[in-house]
Amino acid sequence: MARNKYPEETVKRILDVAEELFMTKGYEQTTMADIVNHLGGLTKGAVYHHFKSKEDIFEAVFERANRSVVERAEAIISNQSLSGIEKIRALDESSAEGPSADMLRAMRPSSDPVQNSRLLAREFADALEVAHRYIEPVIREGVADGTVSSEFPRETAEVMLLLANLWMVPLFHPLADESEFERRVSVLVRVMHALGVDLVDWKSFDPARMWDDSWGTLARDFIADDGGEDDRS
Repeated sequence: MARNKYPEETVKRILDVAEELFMTKGYEQTTMADIVNHLGGLTKGAVYHHFKSKEDIFEAVFERANRSVVERAEAIISNQSLSGIEKIRALDESSAEGPSADMLRAMRPSSDPVQNSRLLAREFADALEVAHRYIEPVIREGVADGTVSSEFPRETAEVMLLLANLWMVPLFHPLADESEFERRVSVLVRVMHALGVDLVDWKSFDPARMWDDSWGTLARDFIADDGGEDDRS
């Protein structure tokens, strides 16, 4: 068999097709066969040479889409004009403005953590990686410059990212209504305040305002899909 001289182009082609299918058909409704059939002659073997499963492709699609978020995060980290707390708030805002919410909204992966256990595990691992790579260092900066009072920077960073990425995002925790979202926002910022990190300016904090950002929009869509009902026991 002839060796593929341009594997990067092949991978890009696979991801382009898969992303389009995920966005139009939905993640659950898209199969590996669908992806292969839309690649115009690329064989099943060629696809599996680069990706062992649909889950692998899904993760690669998100990783590619979030490259701009990573670049912004690196720029924020290296900005010497910002204090520690300013960097934390900027990182939080940059993440909320990234493509993840819009993509999840369109792709509609199952909210069942058992059915999508791999996605849940990946979210958990990614949250810890981001916590250690970005949040912990700037918390330590904030402690040094007096804008943060955290006694345990590493653990505080982990709590922040796990709550923000797994508990706040309604993918695995469907919300009943807007008031539940606002309560979660309030709890998150109060937990972080107790840990010495003020994510918001308390004088102007209004949890209802977050209902209009990208994650609030995602929460609204999940509520609409469920008909506004909370069927949890």
